[in-house]
Amino acid sequence: MKQKIHFDDQISRNKVKSIIFIFAIFIVFIVLGYVISMAFDPSYFFIIMILSIIFSLMYIFLTYYNSDKIAIASVKAKKAMPGEYKTYHSVVEGLCVASGLPKPRLYIMDSEQINAFASGRNPENSVICVTKGALNKLDRDELEGVLAHELSHVANYDIRFMTVATIMVGMIAIISEIFLRSLWFSHGDREKGNAIFLVLGIILAIIAPIIVTFVQLAISRKREYIADANAIKFTRYPKGLINALKEIQKDSVKEKIPRAVAPMFFTNPLKNLSSTHPPIEKRISALESM
Repeated sequence: MKQKIHFDDQISRNKVKSIIFIFAIFIVFIVLGYVISMAFDPSYFFIIMILSIIFSLMYIFLTYYNSDKIAIASVKAKKAMPGEYKTYHSVVEGLCVASGLPKPRLYIMDSEQINAFASGRNPENSVICVTKGALNKLDRDELEGVLAHELSHVANYDIRFMTVATIMVGMIAIISEIFLRSLWFSHGDREKGNAIFLVLGIILAIIAPIIVTFVQLAISRKREYIADANAIKFTRYPKGLINALKEIQKDSVKEKIPRAVAPMFFTNPLKNLSSTHPPIEKRISALESM
């Protein structure tokens, strides 16, 4: 018989793992910067790092503050009118009372696939979008489980957390690209010490973006587990979410979703990007152990 784990313990464990992953990305960033600065003039590289950080922050800042609008527009979702989607609004309102969160703006996506997503920089500027398939194929308890999961992403500031990871991953990719391209324009002999750092820099510039991308995917998976555990905290009924995941396993509908927003969905709709979410079997297993 499986030992039961309290959902608060599950949430705490996954939050710690997420912080460790972020710290790992930070370490890679520091090591890469140090090695490249030793291979070239440290002051010269310092300027490059500052510029890359500024451009990365500007891009992420604009995307972050408009994340809800971008996500809704990319899937061509429409506002869910209260009179037409009474159950949808009623379930979200009940969850907001249970969680103490303000009610997000609600949208409907014209798809028969069972899915949903949340976006927004904070609870006051959040949106939840569900597919018509989710409303048509799930019963009230199952829909409540899915919506509680999405509301958990809002409560946990997951957009903000993943933005930090994205900034760091983006900076590593930019710095690596600048360094590798700069080799075409560098001339002259290098001292032995610098040559060693140059080789190390080339190796790191190639593998660092790959490493941190995998770390970013691991962070994303841990945030999904946290949202599942928080959903149980809101509903106090694991069966609803478990049954919703089982319904998704049986659902044969597969529709094209923009790659940029695919990782935000309740279950990842793109097979080649499935690593951004834990396997459904593992999510069910984790919920059944609570």
